Order: sequence, then C-alpha cells, then structure tokens
Amino acid sequence: MDDMKEFSRIYQQEAEERLAEIEETVLEIEENPEDQEAVNRLFRAVHTIKGSGAMFGFTDIADFTHHLETALDKVRNGTLTVTKELIDLILKSRDHIKNILGGISTGEQYDQEEGAGIIAALNSLFPAEKGDDRTVDQTVSDDAKAAVETTYRIRFKPFPTLFLNGTDPMLLFEELRTMGECNITPILRDLPAINDLNPEHCYISWDIILTARTGIDTIKDVFIFVEDICELEVDVIDREGDFEGDRRLGEILVERNDLSREEINKTLNKQKKLGELLVEAELVEKEIINSALTEQKQIKTIRDKRMQDAKASSIRVAAEKLDTLVDLVGELVTTQARLSQFSMNKSDQELMSIAEDVERLTSELRDNTMSIRMMPIGTTFSNFKRLVRDLSSELGKEIELITEGAETELDKTVIERLGDPLMHLIRNSLDHGIESPEKRLESGKPRKGTIILKAEYKGAYVVITINDDGNGLKVEAIKAKAIEKGLISKETELSDKEAFNLIFKPGFSTAETVSSVSGRGVGMDVVKRTIESLRGSIEIDSVRGKGSTIRLKLPLTLAIINGLLVTIGSGYYVIPLAAVEECVELTREIVEKSHGSNILNLRGEIVPYIRLRERFGIGDDKPDLEHIVITDVHDKRIGFVVDNVIGGHQTVIKSLGPAFKQMKNLSGATILGDGTVALILDVNTLV
Repeated sequence: MDDMKEFSRIYQQEAEERLAEIEETVLEIEENPEDQEAVNRLFRAVHTIKGSGAMFGFTDIADFTHHLETALDKVRNGTLTVTKELIDLILKSRDHIKNILGGISTGEQYDQEEGAGIIAALNSLFPAEKGDDRTVDQTVSDDAKAAVETTYRIRFKPFPTLFLNGTDPMLLFEELRTMGECNITPILRDLPAINDLNPEHCYISWDIILTARTGIDTIKDVFIFVEDICELEVDVIDREGDFEGDRRLGEILVERNDLSREEINKTLNKQKKLGELLVEAELVEKEIINSALTEQKQIKTIRDKRMQDAKASSIRVAAEKLDTLVDLVGELVTTQARLSQFSMNKSDQELMSIAEDVERLTSELRDNTMSIRMMPIGTTFSNFKRLVRDLSSELGKEIELITEGAETELDKTVIERLGDPLMHLIRNSLDHGIESPEKRLESGKPRKGTIILKAEYKGAYVVITINDDGNGLKVEAIKAKAIEKGLISKETELSDKEAFNLIFKPGFSTAETVSSVSGRGVGMDVVKRTIESLRGSIEIDSVRGKGSTIRLKLPLTLAIINGLLVTIGSGYYVIPLAAVEECVELTREIVEKSHGSNILNLRGEIVPYIRLRERFGIGDDKPDLEHIVITDVHDKRIGFVVDNVIGGHQTVIKSLGPAFKQMKNLSGATILGDGTVALILDVNTLV
C-alpha cells in the first residue's frame, strides 16, 4: 500500500510537469501551426499522461485524455486542422486534467459535466466519427491505411527495476497488437538461478516483430513512459515495395547483434575475416578495407557518445530535503567562521592550516548547494503566456507577450514567491496599459500591443523588467486620486517618479470601473511588500502615450550572502556587499564644511548620507573618525555613516522571528565566529 502511494505521488509530480509542457507547447503551436515537431511533442506529453494514468490506476485521467489524444493524432496525420477552437479545447482539457489531479490530492470531486462537455466539443470537430469509442491506437491504424506497410524489429530490454514502479509490460504488448500483425518472443538468457532470483526484479527481455501501416514515432510513443528504465531499439527490417529476396540466418543474427560477424565466420570452418578474404581474392585493395574500418570505428564512437549523453540523468529530490541541506550548510558556514577565528587567536600554524582547508571545502560545498537551489525563471515566464492569451481575449484586445532571459536563474524560494507579484503587474499592463485595437490605430500604433517580460543578471541581483507599449500612466489622475484620499495636499509638488510611487499605497486605484481583471485597488501594495520581503526593490517609469516599464531588482538567493561587517557603538551590523560601492572616511572637518547638511562631496559628485547612529538611537560617544559606506540603492548613490568597517563577511541569514517583525530597517541577523549576533541592514527600506 505504501508503495502504491509513492507511485501515485510520483505520477502526480510527473503529470504536473507534463501539463506545464502541454500549455507551453500549445501556445507555440498557436503561433506556428505548421510546427510538426511541436505537435509531436504535444502528442507525446498527452500520451505519457494517458499511459501512466492507466498504469497506476487513474482511469478517469486515462479515459478523458484518450479523447484528447485522438484529436491530436488526427492533427499529426493532417486530417484535423489547428484552429483557435481546437487550441481553446486543448487548453480546457489541460485545465480539466489538472482539476482531476487536484481532486486526487484533496479528495474533492471534480466537475464531470465539464469533462463531458469538452469531449463532446472535441468530437464535434470530426463529426464523421462522433460516438466512435475505438481505442486511439485502432484509430491510428485506420487513419494510416494509406501508409506503406512496414515491418519493424523491436528489441525491448527493461531494467531489473521495471516492476518497482508498477509497470505491466503486457499492457504495452496489447497496445502494439492493435497496430497490426505482432509476434513476441521472450528472451530468457538473463534469468538467474532460482536461488539468486529476486521476485521484484524483471530479468526477461522481448524481441517483437511488428508489421503495421504506421510510423516509427507512433511505435516509440507506446514505450514513452518507460523509456528511461529500459533499452529500446526499433528498426525497419522490411518495407512494402522492397524485393531483396530471402535473407540468410547469419545476416539476421549479425544485424540484430545477437552474434558478431567474427563469431559467424569462426563457426563457418574458422574462416578468415571478410576484409582479409576480399583482399586475398583481389576484389578490393587493402586501403579500401582500412577506409571502411575507419568509417565503422568512427560511427561506433559517435553512437557510443550519443548513448552516454542519452543516459545522462537527474534525480528528483523533495524540496524539504533541499531546504534542510541548505540550513545545515548555513550552520556549517557559521561553525567554520568560529573555527577560523579560534585558530587565529591561538596562533597555531597546524590548526590554522586545518581551518583554511575547512574554509575551502565549506566554500565549495556552499556554492554547490546554492547552485542546486537555483532554477531558471523561464518556467514562471511560460505560465504568463496563457494568462496573456486568455485575458487579452476576455478584454477584446490583441496582445503579444515576448519573453527574454528565460534561462536566468534565481533561488527557488524567490521564484516561488515571485509568481503572484508578476501576475498582478502583467494583469495591470493588460487592463490599464494596453489600449483597444481601435484606439491604438487612432494613435498611430499597431493593432497588436506588446508586453516584454525580461530577466537579466546585474551583479548579485536579477533585474526583471515588464515593459508595455500602451498608453502610460496618467500623472495628473494619480495626483488627483492621491489628493482625494488625503495622501498629499493640493500644494504638494511631486516629480513624475514620486507620483508613480503613489500607486503602491494601499487601496490606491485610478481605474474608472471595476473589472474582473483589476480596479479594486488591491495588488500593487501587496506587490511592493512581497518584493521588499525578498530584499528586493521595485520602480516604475512611464511616458504618456508611449508605455510603462516596471523593474524588479531581486537578490539571487535568500539563504547566504556576502556582506560588509561594520560596527555602530557596541553593536555589529552587516550591509549586503552587492549594494556596496566603496567606503570613505568622514572626519570632523568634512562634517563642519557641510554645515550639518549630511551631504558629501565625493570627487565632485554630491552624495547624501544617513547617520545610522541617529536612525537607531545609539547614544554612545561617536569616534572622531567615522566611515561612510557608499551604496547603490534604486540606481542612486547613498551613504551610510558607521563607526568602523571591519571587512567582508560570509553571512548566513537568520530570521528575526515574529517579535521583531515590525523592525522594517532590518532584514535578518547572522551569527559571527565568536557567537555575537550581527543585524543585517535592509538598505532599501532605510533609504
């Protein structure tokens, strides 16, 4: 029972991945209906969900997916055209399968009438076969009768662990038999003695000869959900129209790799190698034989390399285990810092050497562990293509989403929490930003609006940009709404940038009507809070009539960062090193020259600075010589005045806990080598 639960969990995880692939591929096909490779990829994903569902007992999914698979097979065969109606039905089918999976997890009943409606709509696309409940593979056979009759040799050698994931090979063979004449021979040569036999392992392989009017891809699709746990060879050995006469037994054995050519020759009167016989018979020169052998060797080398590449695999690890590993690495970094400090205090060369080795190994372990947590943001980006497609249709607009930098990697925790903020921002661009096709034509723009979603690295941060070519923000409308809500007075003068930032206030909205998409004044303040909780920042630029650009700046990881350790009074603080540009001295003479204006003339550039002593209410006597840490915050240079700069520090971020959740100027804490707690400054909120 526990094994079946585990199989069920694995199937659901894999089905979720296939559903994401289906959505992404469908949208590709909608843009390019002639992309046959995308159609084949979509069919294989649906076939995998169906086959695995039937294998693990999810008959509802298998039965429903069968109808979708039938339609896709007709698309592959060219008997059904890709239309918007078909695309809509495929996406609805994908959502319905997801609902069935959700019901498996929660125990809730899914909407069966919805599924029946989708099936009826799919059947209506090919009314001649409406109500036809043959299996999809029979349909494949019937649809392909015009194809050339071909005989295939299929060599199916499963790994011993085949049965451990619930696979029943008999189901695969039954599916092959529906395609045409099929002869199956079990191969028992790997069967061990009964004392060595493990009843849970598979020791049998099968040789299958199939004659059918179908393509090789269709045959391989039968084995698609076991391709990672078997060796599979599918070769064409005869095709209608070929008249080569009878084939000798030795040739068949050699071609099947059951016997080598040398073994055949040794058996046949210990004859010499074919090349030697040909040279002796003066039928061909030795150089020609050497050339053929070189070709043979190179082909073998290339195929061996391809085989190795194909066997490259990955393992699935539960997120909880990965989080635990990161926590343990964080503790190890802290312990290593203590060891390094202890060895320095002891001035023991041997101990210091050991500490250096531990530091090097810890650093490599930290970097490798953090890289495991990194995920490409493209998975999140692809989800928004469906959102843009559906909402633009609902709003009566024509909008294209262009994504760039999908390979950019972020910590999985950041990506998981980034989905909702990005969705709010894109929905706002769809509803408020992009105009209707008619208005765009009136203003000299193309009918179709464009939203560009881009991710790129910038130092230790990733910058995500959402740019639309819509109407831009109405500065006057924003100011008027802010005055109405009492956020500013009528006399307040604001720059455009300051006005744009008002939309992040709770309940702020300039929408004239409330729609199902936006306009209730919720979302933008949540977006800002979420981004700042990730130690990131958000800013808006907009040009009236041209469009708007929103930039999110996010750290690569939330677990371990490089920081600059400083002191203020008797306390230790850490400033994220990614934001630090340089450190300069602040003498009493410099302070007196500025007449208390908290402005520094840095090589001709005016840089404002913040006195952290005053901000934190630290009343100790300040030193005669202070230091200013110059940082880059929101693309502006801001200084932070501290007592002393100690140096770089590998910082393992610890949460402050619920008792300190109101401390907005701090993003966490870390433990130093001697056990002292240092607070991590949030430079964004400080500014």
